[in-house]
Amino acid sequence: MASKKLDLENLSEESRHVIDLIKSKKHFLLSGGAGSGKTYSLVEVLKAVVSDSPSLNIGCITYTNAAVNEIEDRISHDNLYVSTIHDFLWGNIKCFQSEIKGTLIELINDPEQTKIKHPDDEVVSQDFFDDCNSIQYKEYLKLAKGIISHDEVIVLAYKMFEKYEKLCSITKDKYPFIFVDEYQDTDPLVIEILLEHLEKSTKDNVVGFFGDAMQSIYDGSVGNLDKYTRTETPKVIEVFKKQNRRNPLKIINLANQLRVDGLIQVPSRDRTAPNMDEDGNVKQGLVEFLYSSNDSLDLVRQHLGWEFDNNELVKELNLTHSLIADKANFPELMRIYDKDKILDYIRTKIRKSLERDEPEYDSTGKTLAQVIDHVGNPDPTPAQSNYIENHPRYFDLAKKQPYDQISKLYVDKEQLLDDKKNNVGDESKPGSNRDDLVKHLFKIENCIRLYQSKKFNQFIKATEYSLTSVQDKIRLNKAIQSFEIQVGIKIGEVIDLAHELGLVIKDDNLVRYIEDKYYLYKQVCEVNYQEFRNVFEYLEGYLPFSTQHKTKGAEFPDVLVVLDNGKWNQYNFNYLFERNGTDSVRQRSEKIFYVCCTRAKERLAVFFPNPSAQVIQTAVSWFGEDNVVNLDA
Repeated sequence: MASKKLDLENLSEESRHVIDLIKSKKHFLLSGGAGSGKTYSLVEVLKAVVSDSPSLNIGCITYTNAAVNEIEDRISHDNLYVSTIHDFLWGNIKCFQSEIKGTLIELINDPEQTKIKHPDDEVVSQDFFDDCNSIQYKEYLKLAKGIISHDEVIVLAYKMFEKYEKLCSITKDKYPFIFVDEYQDTDPLVIEILLEHLEKSTKDNVVGFFGDAMQSIYDGSVGNLDKYTRTETPKVIEVFKKQNRRNPLKIINLANQLRVDGLIQVPSRDRTAPNMDEDGNVKQGLVEFLYSSNDSLDLVRQHLGWEFDNNELVKELNLTHSLIADKANFPELMRIYDKDKILDYIRTKIRKSLERDEPEYDSTGKTLAQVIDHVGNPDPTPAQSNYIENHPRYFDLAKKQPYDQISKLYVDKEQLLDDKKNNVGDESKPGSNRDDLVKHLFKIENCIRLYQSKKFNQFIKATEYSLTSVQDKIRLNKAIQSFEIQVGIKIGEVIDLAHELGLVIKDDNLVRYIEDKYYLYKQVCEVNYQEFRNVFEYLEGYLPFSTQHKTKGAEFPDVLVVLDNGKWNQYNFNYLFERNGTDSVRQRSEKIFYVCCTRAKERLAVFFPNPSAQVIQTAVSWFGEDNVVNLDA
């Protein structure tokens, strides 16, 4: 098929620049701020490349299934392959089964590597996978059966691309063009594969990245490509997309003051952009900085007068989960993950006594009860004593556990409430803190909701139910019909039922969790499943209040941002406004604040309880004196 000549006049300026780089076989980065229409530019470039090189394959990879669907809805071509990063990597290595098995064994036995391990932490022999016809990639992990999940694919692919130059050549042959959407959220190992490992092959290909470093809010992701773009001879050429189509002028002006990378946005010149009025003028919008000596939000809501009960019109964004948990109604799960004083007692009284008085004491094989007797029942603090008195069954449970296990047990509410993912059913972002039990429960609830909403193709992909015949489909339907979540059913009952039906089986990760953290597992299993459903609805954005991480990628007419650190040391909004403190904490706070502010399409309000004089001074410079309001006045 002959190539069609590109109509460059119909492309945006930044897309024309990108096309020039592609023709010169140069890797590129298209950086665009919030509301700039980066996905539109990605599709624009894809259409241009398809038009110019219709016989060549293009790999377009992103992190979420939702983003895959959005891109596929906008452009379709026989040689365009849109997939998640995990699916893309697996698609390139899955045919090399002998190499996969050898590499997996190497990784399992590598003491420096923690992602892929035998369930019993054993070293495995070279014939470990001999009984497996092939290694399979599924939604769960069963290493002994040759089944890996998305958590293992990136590590496996990284090692294989590092080891096998031929794999790099085959991949570049197959995909002369590879484009990465929302690159800032990508695992650094993926970036190394694309920009370093593939370079071992002398074959040509172009790798393009689309995203915004300022919206990099997930720990463990690459964040930026500065090491490839900001050098004397950059490996990746950066192109800036400066237009903003979403936000009104006042919010654009505020956002520009928050950026630190030199990208200054301007309102879109497109009269059809959401931030333009009927006369073709950019909307002004509204921004307010509210403060009070009282941290209650009642005054804030009263002052604003917005429809806070309407989830489509208004979003209230809180950084910390403790500010929302009571309203979202999952108190028992928060007790387990955030308020457990028994573990605190073990750490501060029992373990410290042993470390101080008997550092040589051998606790191997001892239960917690035996160790407590040995150290003479140290007195708990008043808070610890009160908790133990109110939860005697769980103290008895703790005392039966191996001391060496429970004394090292770490629990934190982020293991329950980490929301570093974009859409239900998508893989976790890098650095996700959710524990394996919570991940397992998310799989179950996701399966239930996919089936209930008749999204059967997605359901079949998400479940571990084996479908090889018509009879399997009939059995599946019967299984789902029997899978009814009754009022009062416990989490443990749901886990067991899902396993028995073959919908979500207890995989290696959950089995290891039960063995290592039985004290936590047993307590969670006794909680009503409805509480977890409340967690699910909260984290998936079904409620009118949300965490600030969860809102990334979304937009709402009116947005209230609550700047309360909630004693979370990863963020500090005083550092942000006072321009001091630890660089990493300030930068993390800066980015999450930028993302939150730029969600608003019409009105933005920021509430800062008990601010210092310096905070108010900075607010005046950013928001304007008339827009800084003391609610106590």
